Amino acid sequence: MSRLSRRLPFPLPRAAAKWILGLNLAVGAVLGGWFLFQPAARQEEVRRLVGNAFERDKRVTVLDVAWDVWQLYYADTASGRIATGDKTIVYGGVPRALTTTEGAAAIRVLTNQAYVVGYHDALGNPAWAAYRVRDMARIPTPAARPEKFEVDRRTAARITPDVYAGSGYDRGHLAPNYAIATRHGKAAQRETFLMSNVSPQLHAMNAGVWRELEQRIATSYPARYGEVWVLAGPVFGAQPRRLRGSVAVPEAFFLIVIDENEGKLRTLALIVPQEAPAEGSPERYLTSIAEIQRRTGLDFLAELEDDAERAIEAQRATRLW
Repeated sequence: MSRLSRRLPFPLPRAAAKWILGLNLAVGAVLGGWFLFQPAARQEEVRRLVGNAFERDKRVTVLDVAWDVWQLYYADTASGRIATGDKTIVYGGVPRALTTTEGAAAIRVLTNQAYVVGYHDALGNPAWAAYRVRDMARIPTPAARPEKFEVDRRTAARITPDVYAGSGYDRGHLAPNYAIATRHGKAAQRETFLMSNVSPQLHAMNAGVWRELEQRIATSYPARYGEVWVLAGPVFGAQPRRLRGSVAVPEAFFLIVIDENEGKLRTLALIVPQEAPAEGSPERYLTSIAEIQRRTGLDFLAELEDDAERAIEAQRATRLW
């Protein structure tokens, strides 16, 4: 049975399974011939990518390999400029306010072991969270999920977990538990349960589309691209309602995924509404970084040269990676 058919939630008819197996073999043969004529650095990168296609927990298919080879080396979907500053956790510089209005000002930057948050005390929410996920030879089993969220005493708001009790909203992570725990260990995982990393999310969205995106970021994307940088945060309306008068409720959430390859830069941007159905496709929420900036009042990738920044922020992916 083909690897693709093993991932489907239902058994395939024998003829269909044979067709998929044949397609995988044909794709593999074409890639093998192409591989022989590539420079050594590219061969090493493709060798790692193909190897990850045989690791079940990394969610990489042979068709993903073929698509990525095309996108990374031939499609005109990347900028020829990359950021040159510190990219340990945040790519392209810490997000900053485009204006000095109350909605975008007074953001407190909080640095943790494996992620950074820009916290907005007036809204009782993170304005953004940034983290980086690298590939690993094997993704380890993380420590048990912590049982409690904790007040972050570095904030002025000092939001407590019980603000969310009975509200109808999950305590939604921005820097995710699983990706951080598997890359950085238990202490870093514990920090993802600080309330400065939490925003109100409806359960269907949190456990559906948002979780699917987090899983791609934790498994498939680093396996395919070596490493990715991520920015996530809430999108507020003009007058958001508040939980117990303190925590503002977002109308949506943004996600930006950044990949560097051979001196070029690619991004994937989404805005996921609170009402996104649990079984919805993340692809329907693709957008541009420029649109996220318009709706959040934040400026991303400020360390890029201006022309490169405008070009990459205007792009809108046509499909998920």
